[in-house]
Amino acid sequence: MLLRFTKMHGLGNDFMVIDLVTQHAQLNPRLIRQWSDRYTGIGFDQLLVVEPPGDPDMDFRYRIYNADGSEVEQCGNGARCFARFVLDKRLTAKTDIRVETAGGPIALIVQDDGQITVNMGPPRFVPAEIPFQAQSEAISYELAVADQILQVAAVSMGNPHCVTLVDDLNVYPVNRLGPLIERHSRFPNGVNAGFMQLIDRHSARLRVFERGVGETRACGTGACAAAVAGIRQGHLTSPVSIELPGGTLQIEWAGPGEPVMMTGPATRVFEGQIRL
Repeated sequence: MLLRFTKMHGLGNDFMVIDLVTQHAQLNPRLIRQWSDRYTGIGFDQLLVVEPPGDPDMDFRYRIYNADGSEVEQCGNGARCFARFVLDKRLTAKTDIRVETAGGPIALIVQDDGQITVNMGPPRFVPAEIPFQAQSEAISYELAVADQILQVAAVSMGNPHCVTLVDDLNVYPVNRLGPLIERHSRFPNGVNAGFMQLIDRHSARLRVFERGVGETRACGTGACAAAVAGIRQGHLTSPVSIELPGGTLQIEWAGPGEPVMMTGPATRVFEGQIRL
């Protein structure tokens, strides 16, 4: 059996996208790990799967698998690629697309200039909803990592994020501390570790060590979490430009209870078929 797929990326965060509306396949972690290998497979940060919705008010179900085969709740860069994919494949003619995810429903809006805005829904700060082990909700927390105490923000954007402010991203030990934060015992489901350097009131730089993947060139939910953390702590003012290694995302957030709006590109790289 041949399975059609599309390789896409959002600011260098790359994906294999599969339509399981018109095709059928049984996925498993071994197969996903095999496909994700950049030397012997297709190579990607995440596998994105388009499925029929379970909720009749939704247009599609959106599922995300990390390179290690684990399924995760949300992926913002992937959501933009998802929108471009279902339009390109003529699975829908809508430019305002509602999809269900494991992290809750989201809305995808395709702009006239080809940029895609994702309504990521309101961020969550209650520790049990992230999940994060803390006695009560706070704007920042002390987190013991290796031989130091970090001041971090804990935010859920449908998936868990830990955001640390740093002075200089060029020298900060992201690759040493990222894995330690990702597997920290206070985050029972693991966490995406973001490291943010402030530029001015409306811009910041960000590197993200993603759960189950490693450092990626861009992370959409990470950019949302970083902007929200910076706004909540009084360092940033919406709208915020978040500069990632792969490019820049525009984030807007009006405050508690309001949705986070993320805008950026989605790019198709190539089409292919793989034999199952």
